[in-house]
Amino acid sequence: MQRITVTIDDDLLAGIDAFCERKGYQSRSEALRDVIRAEFSRKETLEEALPPSEARGHGVLSYVYDHHTRALASRLTSNHHDHSDLSVATMHVHVDHDLCLEVSILRGTVHAMQHFADSVSSQRGVRHGHLHVMPAGPDEPHAHDRDHGHPHTHHPGVHSHHHHDD
Repeated sequence: MQRITVTIDDDLLAGIDAFCERKGYQSRSEALRDVIRAEFSRKETLEEALPPSEARGHGVLSYVYDHHTRALASRLTSNHHDHSDLSVATMHVHVDHDLCLEVSILRGTVHAMQHFADSVSSQRGVRHGHLHVMPAGPDEPHAHDRDHGHPHTHHPGVHSHHHHDD
């Protein structure tokens, strides 16, 4: 077994201690090992449920960040610009004096979206990063329950239906 040193904010450490107390852990190390194992297991299960990495789709990336973290806002903006082929739109919300919430709509391959999400979530000062992936729907003509009066095909990036008056 290896011994490592980890730097943790006071608030997070208080949360870990409360977690240990609530769950009955004898040490922080044992609690952290279990949390890490659970996260790895959750990630593996999630990855198994995802479509193949080359599959295309849409994603919603949400994260909170501390805008006082040096140059973080600039790095995040640059990252979005560097991935303009993936990043369709981003909404920015001021949560409080220190924190900002961003929600980004992505479009591309599952692999590219996951790589981008990881590059954002792993930045120092970013918290609660989460990517929700939705595989692309079929391009088969179909009709909805709503009465449009005609079948139609969905194409990526096209958000309107053409109706013909008979």
